[in-house]
Amino acid sequence: MNAQKVADSFLPETYNKVPSNSNYMRLKDGQNTFRVLSSAIVGWEYWNTENKPVLSKERPTEIPADIKTEKDGSYSLKHFWAFIVWNYEEQRVQILEITQSSIQNAIKNSLVDNARWGDPKKYDITITRSGTGFDTEYITQGNPPIGEPDAKIAAQRHAMQIDLEALYEGKDPFAPTKNKLKPAPSAEEISAEDIPL
Repeated sequence: MNAQKVADSFLPETYNKVPSNSNYMRLKDGQNTFRVLSSAIVGWEYWNTENKPVLSKERPTEIPADIKTEKDGSYSLKHFWAFIVWNYEEQRVQILEITQSSIQNAIKNSLVDNARWGDPKKYDITITRSGTGFDTEYITQGNPPIGEPDAKIAAQRHAMQIDLEALYEGKDPFAPTKNKLKPAPSAEEISAEDIPL
């Protein structure tokens, strides 16, 4: 048998890529489309000497003692937004953290503050990424129609009961807690309007 035919029949024709098992959405090259499912938490982020992110609500008034510094003494302290999204490519609920000011400004000024768009929980957003390193560019746009997410998305979001505030404490926002032990209703039992977003 032809080696190419064997390779072609190994996976289904519709199989495109290995799915991610991450709870965090990463912006890849090309289009990244998502639906915002929560309000954002905001604050400041730096990476420490153990190469772990540290998030705080307030900007540090002094340089943190454990901040990771480069050989030239420089360091990075960035303003972040973090919110829950439905990632259409992965078909799952994830957290998206944005530290790029160009994306933050585009979402706030062109969408949130625009009366025709408003609350980003009512429409999809596509961020198109191109380039690499310092030449990386992002184009951010809203996608009509405006409306509530479908019941399947709302049900998965509700079932996960993500605690964004845990990020400030360096904890896992997906970890089960006493408040999350109640059973989640099925998609048929709830509608998108029932979910507090």
